[in-house]
Amino acid sequence: MPELSRPSPGRPAAKAPPRQPPAAGAENRRAPSLVPGGSLAGTALVVIIAIMSFLASLTAGAVGVVREAADNWQDQVLRELTIQILPAEKRDMNASIAKAVEIARATNGIASAVPFTDADTARLLEPWLGKNLAFDELPIPRLIVLRVEDGKTPDFAALETRLSREVPGASLDTHRAWLERLRITGNALSGFGVAVLALVLFATALSVLFATRSAVAGNRDVVEVLHVVGARDGYIARAFARRFFVLGLRGGLIGGGLAIVLFIIADLASGDASQPGSSVLIGRLDMSFTGYLSILAVALFIAALTMLTSRLTVMAHLRRLD
Repeated sequence: MPELSRPSPGRPAAKAPPRQPPAAGAENRRAPSLVPGGSLAGTALVVIIAIMSFLASLTAGAVGVVREAADNWQDQVLRELTIQILPAEKRDMNASIAKAVEIARATNGIASAVPFTDADTARLLEPWLGKNLAFDELPIPRLIVLRVEDGKTPDFAALETRLSREVPGASLDTHRAWLERLRITGNALSGFGVAVLALVLFATALSVLFATRSAVAGNRDVVEVLHVVGARDGYIARAFARRFFVLGLRGGLIGGGLAIVLFIIADLASGDASQPGSSVLIGRLDMSFTGYLSILAVALFIAALTMLTSRLTVMAHLRRLD
């Protein structure tokens, strides 16, 4: 084993080579663990963000479902019309119905014209008037359902004029007034949902703000020492931002995942809208792929909001140290 060389008498010892400065960019590649990874505050923040993300995802998903249901309603209303024929003395209803169906089918853009039978009308009025209706004693109007061809717009004014001239007691209902009320209701519900979503995101930002301040207070000595020895403010702020982004992403994905599971269960439980006992208001609760993407976008947005809020909070604290 070779012996270590010793300096001879009168000969100075060799100096150690000077320490090389860190390479450019090394400060950016390494982030100190300024924020404890498994702290109670971090766990509490994940729970808070998960709850906020769950509420925000439910709101975003509900807005998507309402908008999609409103669009489907409007599409169905625009593609369906109704001819109503009022009964009168000495009026041959069967002849009037046959004439109205003939006029409707001859109109360009009308795909089909199907009259309601006595059994259909009785089944339609059964929840209000009960069974065994006497059509001869009650002035019950007869209905004919028209369906518009895809991509075509019939001349409704001409159709209504011809019906009123050739079929006494007949009128055309395009459901325009009901469609306008439906549009206003859908827009109001969507606006309310967006307002609730904004409030939830604002509450999330406040929660992150206070949690970041607590983390900064718990690591005040480390932050101040790094600041005094010359560490850049951005370097310190990035360490907090990375940690809080992970916490925000974890909580956001947990809350968003729970919301997705809830919507899937509600979709399976809603069943078929054509079956008895199903939802009358919106039918089958079927969320589109865009709705699930919006929930994922909410989770990512909350994670980014958490990172940005923590960074701004740390930078504000460091500016007070200057």
